[in-house]
Amino acid sequence: MPFNELMPVFGVFFVASFLKGLTGIGFSTLCLGFLAFFMDLTVAIPLIFLPSISSNIMVMLSAGRFLEGMKRFWRLYLSALPGLILGLFFLSGSQNDLPKALLGLVMLLYGLWGLQNGIVTISEKRERALTLPVGISSGLINGVTGSQIMPIMPYLLSLKMDRELFVQVINCGFTINSLVMIAGLGKLGFVSLPVLAFSAGGIVPVGLGIFLGGRLRKRVSEVVYRKMVLILLIVLGGNLAIRPFL
Repeated sequence: MPFNELMPVFGVFFVASFLKGLTGIGFSTLCLGFLAFFMDLTVAIPLIFLPSISSNIMVMLSAGRFLEGMKRFWRLYLSALPGLILGLFFLSGSQNDLPKALLGLVMLLYGLWGLQNGIVTISEKRERALTLPVGISSGLINGVTGSQIMPIMPYLLSLKMDRELFVQVINCGFTINSLVMIAGLGKLGFVSLPVLAFSAGGIVPVGLGIFLGGRLRKRVSEVVYRKMVLILLIVLGGNLAIRPFL
């Protein structure tokens, strides 16, 4: 893909990271929602790897409690891997419209769930019982669509952890899955040195976007802007989900 055609990707990186800094909504889901309108997911997913991983690592270092999170949720991380590998093979062998439609459905569901703001508390017994299905389904959705938020984010929120542990656990899962996806897509021939070089360049606009979004969030109502981004997710997701049927 010519370099001049990839330049708009930096703009998408900045917008998605700015909205993440402003609202806390996941960078990769927003970013892929925009990129899927003008490129294949097999091209878009490798481009966001390094900006996404770098932002996750920075958050993990600031949150701390890494060993505590790994000790409690290593089964969740491990169970995601079979689903992730299966999803990657499905992505590589399917027509482009189907993964985009699935990504749109994930975005739509997450947006609707976020607007309802209904978080159910899960007991410790149900936590253990749900670990395997949540891990496998999250890995599968991640492998097919590149989106890492469903259903793992609602699941972790329902456990009522404190903020620092939640941030560590969710970003650790994102990072592990991203590293596996880099290896998997590289094995399937979708990752190259030029792609990784461009992805590395995206760290700059992403860092700037997160910084500016975080500054603005201190001055305006986070609730209002969070609802705006959730509505944006619903609109983008709905458009992608119904496009193959039009």
